[in-house]
Amino acid sequence: MSQGRPTYHVDLTADEREKLLATIQKGTAPQRDVVRARIALMAAEGNSTQSIAEKLGISQQMASKWRKRAALRGLDGLKEGQRAGRPRRMTEGERLQLIALACEPFEKDGRSTPTLDELVERSKERGVVEDVSRCTIHRILVAGDLRPHRIRQWLHSSDPQFREKVNVICDLYRKAPDGSVVLSIDEKTGIQAIERKYLDRPAGPGQDRRQEFEYIRHGTQTLIAALDVHSGKVFAVCGDRRTQEDLLNFMELVAKEYPDKIIHVVWDNLNTHRSAKWEDFNKAHSGRFHFHFTPIHASWVNQVELLFGVYSRCCLRNASHTSKDHLRLRTMNFFEERNESPKPFKWSFRGFHLQTGEPKRKPGRKPDVEIPNRP
Repeated sequence: MSQGRPTYHVDLTADEREKLLATIQKGTAPQRDVVRARIALMAAEGNSTQSIAEKLGISQQMASKWRKRAALRGLDGLKEGQRAGRPRRMTEGERLQLIALACEPFEKDGRSTPTLDELVERSKERGVVEDVSRCTIHRILVAGDLRPHRIRQWLHSSDPQFREKVNVICDLYRKAPDGSVVLSIDEKTGIQAIERKYLDRPAGPGQDRRQEFEYIRHGTQTLIAALDVHSGKVFAVCGDRRTQEDLLNFMELVAKEYPDKIIHVVWDNLNTHRSAKWEDFNKAHSGRFHFHFTPIHASWVNQVELLFGVYSRCCLRNASHTSKDHLRLRTMNFFEERNESPKPFKWSFRGFHLQTGEPKRKPGRKPDVEIPNRP
């Protein structure tokens, strides 16, 4: 008389039990792994194969298969084995050639980025593959985490004293020299006073706020601002133009705002900033102004650009201004409210000292380039 299939005894260590219980309790574990873990645990507790199948709602054949594998190979027997599947139709070399083809510069009819269909044609013309679909090329690029159609721009600074200028400015940002103030100054021109032609539609459940595309132009304004990088206080004026005379008048107001301090000015290389008039201006104020110019194509070194970004998001984006006076009023109100509780920006970039192999130094160290003192 046949005795039937032998019952395999599953013996688990304490560590193996903890791993199986963790798999069961893990919410993101695959369901197949959870079922196999339950089979092994129930078999280790002495349950029969039939009772395991009934409790888990699976076939007796499935319960018997994973019970046997757990008994013979332990936890390794519960893992998914490799499956043969269909053999690859494309060699690894062909896949690499397709990737290189997709990353090549492409010029046709004024376009620089080929489409997937054009990549299919080029791969056949060059004999890379006999036949390939656009979906296959897309899968190869996705698997390689490649997006040849996306471009990120960068701007190179040709300033031969780039590092020296950045280091001096960063030293000023970390600590102002005794008896002085560090001001980051710049102009924001062409601020449009735009009035929406029709009223906005408010947001609702599942629906974004809607804004009519048409607008009415009421002219432009120019903002000139000086940011005290250590206190966060802003001194700003808003007017119709940005000329040399306007900037001189603004700097006279700055001199009155800080009558007893040496003023270190950080601004860019605009022609109105490098005029010979500033020598006469500085002489008229006892030489207490020191001008530090950011490197060419490095406006990111000027902290006031961060302030202009905050101003644009809070005061200009999606706004409707009925006139230039309205725009000017809201602009000045914005800076007045900000000055009620000023907060300086946290400048984390420490310059290029560490990249030169020098040891790390504490904030407030002496700058690499000596800053002239007040005569």
